[in-house]
Amino acid sequence: MILANYLIKNDQIETIEISGHANYDESGKDIVCAAVSTAIIVTANAGELLEKNSTYSLIIDEGYFKLDVKKHDPIMDKLLDNLKYTLYDLEQQYPNYIKNQKEG
Repeated sequence: MILANYLIKNDQIETIEISGHANYDESGKDIVCAAVSTAIIVTANAGELLEKNSTYSLIIDEGYFKLDVKKHDPIMDKLLDNLKYTLYDLEQQYPNYIKNQKEG
């Protein structure tokens, strides 16, 4: 199962940490893992292309993603809200394969 944790303070995302594998299907055919990975990569690439990398720190590894906000930026905050929205939408579609948890 994929677990997505959000640390939220003052209605702003401070940290997003995503770990695990959905195990919806075998590797290479797992549409849930593919959807989550794509959402993460789109968010990270958009941050880089919009030159917002100085506002966050990022770790991406096999089955693991962590983004810590260093300085809030309106554009990056919206990108993170979109990632959260996407992951909650995926949880609605595939509740046995992804779970979202909010702290704060």
